[in-house]
Amino acid sequence: MKDPSKPAPLRVVFLDRATLGPTVMLPPLAVAHEFTSFDVTPASLIEARIADADIVITNKTRISAAAIAASPKLRLIAIAATGTDVVDLAACRARGVAVCNIRGYALHTVPEHTFGLILALRRNLLAYRASVAAGRWQQAGQFCYFDYPIKDLAGSTLGVCGGGALGSAVARLGRAFGMEVLFAGRKGEALAREGYVPFDEMLRRADVITLHCPLTPATRHLIGAPEFARMARRPLLINTGRGGLVDEVALGEALRSGQIAGAGFDVASEEPPPPGHPLLTLLDLPNFILTPHVAWASEEAMQTLADQLIANIDAFLADEPRNLVQ
Repeated sequence: MKDPSKPAPLRVVFLDRATLGPTVMLPPLAVAHEFTSFDVTPASLIEARIADADIVITNKTRISAAAIAASPKLRLIAIAATGTDVVDLAACRARGVAVCNIRGYALHTVPEHTFGLILALRRNLLAYRASVAAGRWQQAGQFCYFDYPIKDLAGSTLGVCGGGALGSAVARLGRAFGMEVLFAGRKGEALAREGYVPFDEMLRRADVITLHCPLTPATRHLIGAPEFARMARRPLLINTGRGGLVDEVALGEALRSGQIAGAGFDVASEEPPPPGHPLLTLLDLPNFILTPHVAWASEEAMQTLADQLIANIDAFLADEPRNLVQ
């Protein structure tokens, strides 16, 4: 029988623990608490699982206004990621529920993955690997063969959409490879602020375009058919940001028509992409690479994320909240 004189224990619920790798260790919270962890939470069970929670942790499980309204004890939603679109922030604001996120944990892993895609495409590594497996080297009759073009990064131009921490880290790697770096200004603005070039100028001049901006109404389909048509140098397009930044149907048309030299994507407009998704229809192309949203997921980065996640909650409980998004 519960003792009514004792306060109920702090209840913490993690809705989608499986979104962090199995090697990741969650440090313990600094205060006494009840911790309940679910690998996955389907939409039909969200309200029931957080109804009595004080703190909810989510990575990709969406928390709606209805779920927030049905959780009278809820004080904090700790997002185990940087993006905040999985939480109804307006509903949290109206209810006085704090929301925090993770920042700065992917400064190595995302840029490295970005350049992994760039190098694989610029040097046609996948096409050559497949041709060797098919016996082409033996058929060539000499020490090498030149079926696919190979281009250096040195002397080429890198266009970066998104001047935040990740875009800036990618730019530093680009300069280390000897690339000229152009930060793109906002789409539709004729004059760019200092340190940036107009968006259309970036489209014209870039040999590689890489996307590192958040998905907002202003950036949805930032790259579509009109933009592909203005890419004068047939660049590579790299997207390790958000799937909705690119019109994926237009991407397929640009790849198959030769408007761009290739594309490397780590994100899709729907994840996982269902059968028939536009990106899945491009996997037969040697100049298209699709990885399953793992640019962020080095073991080092995931552990940094987990450590920061718990530190965010500890700080909130100590009345020193940090990384609040509102």
